[in-house]
Amino acid sequence: MGYLSQFSQGSVPVHFDPSAFVADNELVEALEKRSLPFPCGKDQVLFRQGDPPTGLYLLREGRVTLSIDGAAGEAILCMVATPGSLLGLPGLLGNQPYSMTARADQGAQVRYISGAEFRAFMQSDPQLALKILQVLAAEVRTARRALY
Repeated sequence: MGYLSQFSQGSVPVHFDPSAFVADNELVEALEKRSLPFPCGKDQVLFRQGDPPTGLYLLREGRVTLSIDGAAGEAILCMVATPGSLLGLPGLLGNQPYSMTARADQGAQVRYISGAEFRAFMQSDPQLALKILQVLAAEVRTARRALY
């Protein structure tokens, strides 16, 4: 899994490893059982940076682009998520606005887990809840590496 960086922060390129968002197969299968299909018959915004979190998105196939905009609205980071990615996790776990915008390309296979269903999932299986936290930790580590 390579790095994708289309934008820079100042004059320094931003390198962000998209594999940080990817869950292992056991977690993906468990989440999929509690999820609903999220139709992407056309290009579709899953969530926008700054929106309150409503749920978690699971990319099964296709392409979802994640981006972060600066204060003036300029794109400062843009990357492509890989299948198995959990999208919107930091916002949902922290009950804070989404920190990125996620756009699915037409035909992407995306699943959606509501906030209430996700909380029930976290309480139902401590081992899988720990796997969720491992994905979040990987995302944090990758974000920190991208800064230096």
